[in-house]
Amino acid sequence: MTEVISVEIVRSPNEDQVATVVGDLVRDQAASKLTAGDATLWGPEAESEASIRLAWTTLHETSRPLVAEIEALRDELRAEGVDRVVLAGMGGSSLAPEVITGTAGVPLVVLDTTDPGQVAEALEGDLTRTVLVVSSKSGGTVETDSHRRIFEKAFADEGVDAASRIVVVTDPGSPLEAASREAGYRKVFLADPHVGGRYSALTAFGLVPAGLAGADIGALLDEAAAAAPLVSADSADNPAIVLAATFAVAHAHGAEKIVFADTGSGIKGFGDWAEQLIAESTGKNGTGLLPVVVEGAGAPGFVDARSDATTVAIGPATGSSSVAVEGSLGAQFLVWEYATALVGRVLEINPFDQPDVEAAKKAARSLLDAPAASSAQPAFVDGPIEVYPSEGWLSPDVKTVADAIKALVAAAPDHGYLSVQAYLDRIDDASFALTRAELAQRSHLQTTFGWGPRFLHSTGQYHKGGHQNGVFLQLTGASEVQLDVPGRPYDLSTLQLAQALGDGQVLAERGRPVLRLHLTDRVAGLAQLVEAIQEDGS
Repeated sequence: MTEVISVEIVRSPNEDQVATVVGDLVRDQAASKLTAGDATLWGPEAESEASIRLAWTTLHETSRPLVAEIEALRDELRAEGVDRVVLAGMGGSSLAPEVITGTAGVPLVVLDTTDPGQVAEALEGDLTRTVLVVSSKSGGTVETDSHRRIFEKAFADEGVDAASRIVVVTDPGSPLEAASREAGYRKVFLADPHVGGRYSALTAFGLVPAGLAGADIGALLDEAAAAAPLVSADSADNPAIVLAATFAVAHAHGAEKIVFADTGSGIKGFGDWAEQLIAESTGKNGTGLLPVVVEGAGAPGFVDARSDATTVAIGPATGSSSVAVEGSLGAQFLVWEYATALVGRVLEINPFDQPDVEAAKKAARSLLDAPAASSAQPAFVDGPIEVYPSEGWLSPDVKTVADAIKALVAAAPDHGYLSVQAYLDRIDDASFALTRAELAQRSHLQTTFGWGPRFLHSTGQYHKGGHQNGVFLQLTGASEVQLDVPGRPYDLSTLQLAQALGDGQVLAERGRPVLRLHLTDRVAGLAQLVEAIQEDGS
């Protein structure tokens, strides 16, 4: 019989210390107490939040009744000729369903963007065959609310009864629940309110869109159930305890980054889901673990492992990996959730709050209220790229994009990192993600890549609350598409830019260098950007 899930420590320079932390977690019965919902595991300051955030440990049991309900709705919709599922959700509301459907090989259109081109493309699909799943704990998420408003109007314009094509996933008693029932939307699924977004893969937030799209969500719960006894055991063989101890000890020795590569797991996009879980759970109080998702086992940052990182293979071990984790998707979800919560105990942080996420949202809202604040002049223009550095770090003598990127890299402290943040269309502009590997190879920094505003609900917490040694390259671009948000005084382009500027403002206020490159022509801008990155010495 194949193991449910396995963790192989390929190499660890601190085996004795890892064994000590493993022993401490076993002696303290941390795993079984976690399963039992013991909110005292993270200290008195975290107890209030933890007491309402631990229901995820038993979701493989408590989510079972959802399966038949979801499958019944899927059958109803398909009988009506509705077989195209579009998901409007951010963070945990989109990342888990995307992994589940990608791994199952079933189509799901995920909208976790404010790029007008990407949203317009989703609208171009056959709306007579489309159901929109709106996923938000409260309904106040600006991106998701915008998508709902846009699709509701589009359905009506197409002659489709919008209420019959909107399915909602939210928390009980939320403003979105009340508004959805009043609007007569097709169905409202209520998720467990005692589960935070990044731990919600096996709640209605993960299961509803994935199940409607055709994934076997019952089998996913079976996979998690098979792993549950392993992660609940107060044993040195508990894979979650081994992972937590390994990362905590590595962090104590300055290896604060976890580099993820898929080495043949068969799971699609798992690194993006784990990225949010780990970064948002641990990146606070000036500490934490930064996930760096790379393109494969031979990618820069993984193959040339550095002293400030632990390399994790999702799949079979490779010569470059420090740790290898193999198992089914449901088992991986549960093991990494347990490991993240347990490493929070060792690092003495609360893994269930996100104190710095709201800062960027507030800054973006203020910019939407005062559009003139978004009209700053570039420091210089280099072909199709306007260059906007935050104050205090870029010399006025710099006049090319290549030199500005070199200066940004040079501004990173020892063991720092480079974060590339692309507020663009992650479908049509997917080639921009290739800049991560180029920059990592040439900068010799661990380099992350995030699509904005998606990453704001993921690594955004770490960038502002974790180790303050990052430098930030923002990419924004002009759009040929204008898409108004019904009932709101702004369009998506305005919202997208406000989100970039707002987050950049918060990072700059924390003393971090930010370089925003605005592409007046996205195609020509990408070509020039790649050329600038590849220039010798960058």
